[in-house]
Amino acid sequence: MILGVGQDVTDIRRIAATLLRFGDRFSQRVFTEVERRRATRGTDPAPSFAKRFAAKEACAKALGTGLRHGVFWRDMGVVNAPSGQPTLALTGGAAARLKDMTPDGWEARIHLSLTDEPPYAVALVIIEALPFSVGRSLAPGPAGG
Repeated sequence: MILGVGQDVTDIRRIAATLLRFGDRFSQRVFTEVERRRATRGTDPAPSFAKRFAAKEACAKALGTGLRHGVFWRDMGVVNAPSGQPTLALTGGAAARLKDMTPDGWEARIHLSLTDEPPYAVALVIIEALPFSVGRSLAPGPAGG
């Protein structure tokens, strides 16, 4: 069952300008440590930060809260599954909202698609609920189930 869908388009140039203007103040306020390490590996961090920014916006929309009701930027972090596939790890208010919107006996899964075609970065988030199997739970996903 689909619990939520969110999509966002972010202008990479806007993120680049924000990084130039505010630097670490912006990146530390919005991104997790894992995201900052990943984004700053290359020569130009703006596209990576822009994709992650779009993912957070899309996730907030899929949660149905936006960035309010206790959901903050760093509560949603882009991580990679062992396969390399991106997904989101939720903490704090975002994790609480995910738990509240997931029916009893079901497990939430977050699907994330990221792409960029300069000057834009795009993210799509689908939050799905799957029933627990009788006698066993599904393998926990990066979203924390």
